[in-house]
Formats: sequence, C-alpha cells, structure tokens
Amino acid sequence: MNEEMNTTPITAKLTGATLIEWGHAPGPAFPALLERANAAQAAGLEPEAVRALLAAHKAPAKLSLQDGPAFHANIEAQDADEAKNIADVTRSMQALMRTPTVRAGAIMPDACPAGPEGTIPVGGIVATENAIHPGMHSADICCSVMLTDLGFADPKAVLDAASAITHFGAGGRPNGQRFSVSLDLLDAFRANTFLNSGKLLQVAQSHMGTQGDGNHFLFVGRSRKTGRTAMVTHHGSRGPGAMLYKAGMEVAETYRRRLSPETLKQNAWIPADTEDGRVYWDALQLIRRWTKANHNALHQGVAERVGADVGDRFWNEHNFVFERNGLYHHGKGATPAWSGYAADATGLTLIPLNMAEPVLVVRGCDAAHALGFSPHGAGRNYSRSEHRKRNALITPEAMLMAETQGLDIRFHAGGIDMSELPSGYKRAETVVRQIETFGLAEIEDYIDPFGCIMAGDLPPFWQKGRRLR
Repeated sequence: MNEEMNTTPITAKLTGATLIEWGHAPGPAFPALLERANAAQAAGLEPEAVRALLAAHKAPAKLSLQDGPAFHANIEAQDADEAKNIADVTRSMQALMRTPTVRAGAIMPDACPAGPEGTIPVGGIVATENAIHPGMHSADICCSVMLTDLGFADPKAVLDAASAITHFGAGGRPNGQRFSVSLDLLDAFRANTFLNSGKLLQVAQSHMGTQGDGNHFLFVGRSRKTGRTAMVTHHGSRGPGAMLYKAGMEVAETYRRRLSPETLKQNAWIPADTEDGRVYWDALQLIRRWTKANHNALHQGVAERVGADVGDRFWNEHNFVFERNGLYHHGKGATPAWSGYAADATGLTLIPLNMAEPVLVVRGCDAAHALGFSPHGAGRNYSRSEHRKRNALITPEAMLMAETQGLDIRFHAGGIDMSELPSGYKRAETVVRQIETFGLAEIEDYIDPFGCIMAGDLPPFWQKGRRLR
C-alpha cells in the first residue's frame, strides 16, 4: 500500500499549568481564559500566538514596597514633647513613603500621629501617581472651615443664635428640625454607585446642619482689620462622608490584595484610571458639595436670625484629595495653598489655632517644599488621654477659667472636654512662627476670639443609659 499518511502534528491541549507558566494568576476569570486559549489553538493558532493573544489579560505584576522618596519636614522642635512628636511622625511618614504609588510627601508645623505606624499623620501631605487612597483623606472626608462676615452684629447675639441653631454630637437632626438638601444633589448621589444607598441618602438629609464632635467647633470673633464680626465653623461631611470612606476602603482593599499585598491596609488605593477610580473621584466631589452646603446651612441660619449685614463668605477643606500636575495630592489636616485649587477658591484660606487664639486668614504661598500646602491648625504634641493624665489634679472648670479668661466658651453637651482646651494643643505662637519660617502662608487678617461652641464631653453611646441610671 502506498497511501499518503497524514503527518499534521496533534497539538496538546493547553492546561491551567500552561497559563500559570505564561504568567496568568488563577482567579474567577481563569476558566474562561483557559477556554479561550484552547479555542484559539483549535482554530489553528500556534501556542506562541495564543500566548501573545492572552497577554493583554495577564494580571499586572504585584508591586513591592519601594525604598521611598524623601519627604519635606516643615517643622521644628521647641521642647522634649515636640521632639518626641516629630520622631513619631517621622517614623510613620518613612513607612508610608514606601507605598509603591507615592511620589512625594511633606509634613506641616502642626503634624502629629493619627494611627498605627505608616498611617498618614495629621499635617501630612502625600502625592501619588494614578492612585486615590481613601485612608489618606480619612473618614472625615472634606473636614473644612467656613467664615462669614456678619457686619457689625453683636458677637454675643451671634453666639446665642448659633447655640440655638447648631447641632453637635452623634447622629442627625430629628424630624421637624432638619435643613433641606438640594434635590439636584440627592439625584447626583443616586447616580453614583458609591453613594446610592437608602441609608446614605437618609443620613445625607438628617445630618445636614450638624457638626459632630471632637475638635469641631463654631467660633465667633472680630476681624482685627475691619472690626466686623465673623463666624467660623469647622466640621466635615459627617455620616455621608464616613459611609463613602468605608465603601472606598473596601474597594481599595480588593485592589491592594491583587496589586500590592505588601502595602499596609490603611494605605490601600483605588487606581484612578479604573471605573472604580473615576466613580470614587466623582463621589468625593459630590461629598464636597454636600459639606459646603452643610456649612452654608448653619451660616445662613445664624445670619438670618440676627439680621446680619452679610459680607464675604469663603471656605476651604483640609482633609481631601486634589489632582495637580498629574498627581493626586492627599492632604490630611493640611490646607491647599495654591491659587485656583478649586473652582470656588478665593485665594484666602483659614487656619484656626485654639479657642483662645485668633483664627488666621491667610493667603497661601504655594511652597514647593510643602507640595503647595499650609497648616490647618495647631495640632497636638501628645494624645488627648495623655493631656487628661497630665492634668488629673486640676478640675475641668478651673482649667477652663484659667485658659479662656474673658471669653464666652460653651460646650453643647454641657460637660467640659478638657482635651479641647488650649493646653491640649501646640502653642499657637510656635505654629505661627513656623508658618513664617518655612514660608507656608502670608497672614492677611486675624479673627480675634469672642467665644465658641464645642461639642462637649460626651460619654460613649453604650454608656449613656448606664449614666442616666
């Protein structure tokens, strides 16, 4: 017999081991990828051609921690407490700068630790490439300050009106005492997958016109330049922001596990060029709008109650993310100090110091060694609990009288929160001097204090019933 034999070689079926050898990581999409590979081979493609075809579907190589660029330290120690604080902040920043997305960093004169080592400190700025890090703006997204010039309104009348209108503490306003929220803004929330939940939408309505607790305040004083009365509020995005932060951290964690397991969990990121990144960025801008409306609600309510001749009103955030020169600048307790950082920027920003000191009205200097930022306040040299421990033999009432003599200081909950008194913060004159030393901002005006409202000493919610009994 002289029949011609079929000499076409039979190509072995591709297996998962082949795909792993080619650099593909097993996962939910792995079976479909393998099926596609074998279909392509059955259609006549050589293994190398199949490999090239699948290359676009290969998971990116995992990013290791980097050696990290150096960061700029715009801070000096004046005593042992400040030296220890700077050492703690430095260690945390050094660990944070190893995150593979980080390209630059800086710390302000008000810097202090804000969590486990490697967490961005208060007074910290970090610039990242193609990455939005929810942990670097924290749960208090868009924490911010707003000032309204109330003409020559009586400061006490303003403080009385504010005491009746504002809301401190946990939770929102009860029905019948709520401020309205723009329907357009609520519709925009519904169109964003990070913000479209029934609970978040409800909280967005009930938390409008609230200030929370901790170091948030309502301050009344007089402009040293004009003699006019001014009101300043300090708070963030409340419940809606906290819920966005939680959702953002959950999404960032999925990317961290896939892209860089070595990265600390608090420094997980959402790639900005992904759909998740684009939607999260849009959600941040909507939360910014909500927060500005939250300030406006209180300012307008007070202005109308006292019949004020309203002048300028401006604001700035100091816990946020800003896109600049192709990088994402995360400011954690740091104020943007470059012209036009936002569409509603006026060129003036605010730096509160403590309840017994003026609020500074400044014009930023856009210093390169500060990545274009200035401080957001006075910061702390040690924790709240350490402050209470050091002053255990002094009553809160005695401390308040000694540190705020002549001022009208009110705590919304009644109890005096010792950790919010001036001694709980860095010395104001030290921070002001370092603003000048490092060329971070130029002071345009001082709002000298008349008085302020703080949240007050609130027991944890699980202790409330026990105390009442």
